[in-house]
Amino acid sequence: MKLRQVVPWGFTAIVAVLIGNGVLSQLTARGLTNTVNEVMQGYRVQTSLQALEQVIVDLQLGERGFIITRDPDFLRPYQTAQSNLAQEFARAKTLLQNEPAQLQNLNELEALSNEAIAVLSNNIARVRNGETPSSEELIQGNQVIEQVRVKVAQMLQAESQTLATRKDIVTRAEILSAISTLGGTLLGTLLGLSIVGFVIRQVVQPINQVTLAITSSSTEIAATVAQQEHFATEQATSVHQTNSIMEELGASSRQSAEQAQKTATGAQEVSQLAETGIQAVSYTLEDMSVLKAKVEQIAQQILHLSQQTDRIGNISELVTALANQTNMLALNAAVEAVRAGDSGRGFAIIAEEIRKLADQSKNSAAKIGVLVSDIQKAIAATAIATQEGTQTVENSLKTAEGMAQTFTGVTTAISSVALNNQQISLNAQQQAIAIQQVVSAMNSLNEGAAQTANGISQTKISTQKLNEAALDLQAVV
Repeated sequence: MKLRQVVPWGFTAIVAVLIGNGVLSQLTARGLTNTVNEVMQGYRVQTSLQALEQVIVDLQLGERGFIITRDPDFLRPYQTAQSNLAQEFARAKTLLQNEPAQLQNLNELEALSNEAIAVLSNNIARVRNGETPSSEELIQGNQVIEQVRVKVAQMLQAESQTLATRKDIVTRAEILSAISTLGGTLLGTLLGLSIVGFVIRQVVQPINQVTLAITSSSTEIAATVAQQEHFATEQATSVHQTNSIMEELGASSRQSAEQAQKTATGAQEVSQLAETGIQAVSYTLEDMSVLKAKVEQIAQQILHLSQQTDRIGNISELVTALANQTNMLALNAAVEAVRAGDSGRGFAIIAEEIRKLADQSKNSAAKIGVLVSDIQKAIAATAIATQEGTQTVENSLKTAEGMAQTFTGVTTAISSVALNNQQISLNAQQQAIAIQQVVSAMNSLNEGAAQTANGISQTKISTQKLNEAALDLQAVV
């Protein structure tokens, strides 16, 4: 393959690899973002289910406290929980609208909750009427509440399994991103090194050989022309006796001048082809610059994703702090309930449930923190791979700039050769004029004519060498 075929196809392959690598990195980043959103959705569902469970517990605690103490103040948590229950179910349905199985479980949980409210409300009504609920009625209320808790636990277990599956998806996406980024970078590097090696073998070495051939031929031409000049001076005295012979010599000199002119024209065409090669390398540099800008845009998007992940981590820390404060308040409430004796027993139960809820919130926040840390590590690995791809593009740009400088040097050398050939053509024309003035003796004329013919033959051979060297350079470029 020739240089004009290898360079475009080679750089096209490198650009295709880098673009594919960038697109795959972008798709992976989007997949990670979607998975993170799904994980956060799962944690929101768990929080909502825990809130529902807490509302049911508040209903039971309010009912028990009123039955034991017959104090209407204990009905306040019951009434508040009853008013919040519909809101919590509406919120949970909104979160589970894309999960049909969990939504069905939520409907069953709502039916159980309504049944529990009916039993608890019946017990409260009997107490208000001065009656005492039977043990069977109290046990029935406890059984319904326990069924509600079991149903909530089942839904929480299902959400935990879904979260585990999504975490596995995040892990596989991280591995795929690392493999694709590293593979694309290595492939682009190997392609670049292959093109550089081909250019060195097919351009640099042949140009060195052509330069040596042009230098040698130019030296021979200069020596031959000097010798022709010497013999033309000796023949100046006998030009009137050898007009016919001199006309033939003049025709030969004109032919040599025409051949030198053709050689100069060929060298100019080679120079134009070299300039075309410079333009092609320039276009390649522009395309590589555009690619570098695209890779930098990808790096900026990854940085933005990292900032969003940091915000999620801050929110998780805030939830942890709130859970710790809630836990401390629950402990203080429990201490106060102990001090109050039997009258604070119901409040102690409420404080214990609050403490459990705070522990659950703290554990959920810790899980969020671990997940955010894993995502940050994946984003950091992707950013490093993108930076390596940018470095590869910069190295390719430097290589292309070196090729442009090489083509510029070749153009300068060929222009110099064309100028020398034009000077040779001018000298040959001057020799033809000088030959016509030769008036030397016949012996000197014959000897000089023979030597002139030999010199012209040598000039023709040297010119042919220059022509072949120019054709070799054209074939390479």
